[in-house]
Amino acid sequence: MSEDLKTGETVVRHHKNRHLYERFEGLIGVLMVAAVVVLAIGLIYGLVTTGDSTPSYLR
Repeated sequence: MSEDLKTGETVVRHHKNRHLYERFEGLIGVLMVAAVVVLAIGLIYGLVTTGDSTPSYLR
């Protein structure tokens, strides 16, 4: 090491994100929220366009 360390100090070396999940770790949560929003919009659209929330096989 080129630096002199005092007692109790440690050197932290961050590793490079090598795994695919680690590269997109922050993006995974955003994609999950986006998927839930899209599904909710599709559900609301389906309910509005059909005008009835009862499935056809239960009528």
